[in-house]
Amino acid sequence: MATDLARNLARIRERIDAACLRAGRDPGEVRLVAVSKTVPAEIVEAGIEAGLTILGENYVQEAEAKIESIGRTRAAWHFIGRLQTNKARYAVRLFDLIHSVDSFKLARELDKRAAGQGSRQAVLVQVNVSGEATKGGTALDQAAELVDRIGGLPNLDLKGLMTMPPFFDQPDRARPYFASLRELKDRIGPPLVELSMGMSGDFEAAVEEGATLVRVGTALFGSRS
Repeated sequence: MATDLARNLARIRERIDAACLRAGRDPGEVRLVAVSKTVPAEIVEAGIEAGLTILGENYVQEAEAKIESIGRTRAAWHFIGRLQTNKARYAVRLFDLIHSVDSFKLARELDKRAAGQGSRQAVLVQVNVSGEATKGGTALDQAAELVDRIGGLPNLDLKGLMTMPPFFDQPDRARPYFASLRELKDRIGPPLVELSMGMSGDFEAAVEEGATLVRVGTALFGSRS
C-alpha cells in the first residue's frame, strides 16, 4: 500500500506540474490536499511517510479520532465537508483551515469559538457557483457581501474561496465553474489569495484556471468502499 501511495502521489504531482506549465504558473503555488475521509489512520500515516503534508477531512468526529492517533505536527489538517454550527467549537480546535464557511451565522460562531480559545481561525468561503440545490455554499451573487461581513470578524482569518462544480465525465466541462470562482476572487481582491477547487477527476483543469489548493482523494488512495 505504501508503494502504491508513493507512486500515486508522484503521478499526481507530475500532473499538477504539467498543468502549471501549460498555464504558465509556478508549481509551488499549488498545494495538494489529500482527502482522507474514510481512510484508516494507518494508511494516512503511510501517506504522510510518502510525503503528504495536508490532509482533508469531511467529518469532525472521524477527523478528531485520526488527529488524536496521528498528531498535528507532521501534517496540516483541513476541514472540507459541510460544517454544522454546533460543531464549530470542535472545528476551531482541530483544523488549520476550514474550507466550507457558507453563511455569516457559521462564521460568527467560528469567530466566537476562536475567541474563546484565544486563536484566529483560517477559513475559506464556499461558493455554490453552479447553483445546485444539493451543493453547499453561498450563492455566487451573494459571495462578495459574505466575504465583506466575514472580513469584519476579528478572530477569523479569511484566506480565499472554495467551490465544488457539478460532476462531469469530461473534466473540461467543469472549467467554466473554476473560471467563475477565479474571476470572483479577482474582483474582490485582497485579502483573498486561496482558491480551493478541483478533485480527482478535474484537478488539472482547476489548476489551469487558478487553483491553489486541489482536493484529491480517489486518485491518491483508490476507490472508497
